[in-house]
Amino acid sequence: MKLLFDHNLSPRLVRLLADLYHDSQHVFLLGMDQEDDRVIWDYALQNKYAIVTRDSDYSDLTLLRGFPPKVIWIRCGNCSTKYIENIFRLKTIEIQEFFQEPSLGILILS
Repeated sequence: MKLLFDHNLSPRLVRLLADLYHDSQHVFLLGMDQEDDRVIWDYALQNKYAIVTRDSDYSDLTLLRGFPPKVIWIRCGNCSTKYIENIFRLKTIEIQEFFQEPSLGILILS
């Protein structure tokens, strides 16, 4: 499961979750933190990443363009990086099932 964390999430999540999501990346670490959402979308599609974000932009793109890439939308308000790490650890099975289900394009985590 390859995750691509959006600019609105900490780049530290790549390291913090490396034991579960070892092929993950962050747009900042790729030098893409100033890129348009559509550029990041295309990068995720070409490189088989699911986009992880805290805003609705990629959800909107999924409605317009379909999927892949899949989108994991974090909807927990102003929460810490540690809280987000814990969500991904606690919901690992749900995330795995989401990746395996071809008819699902958006997973909302809170």
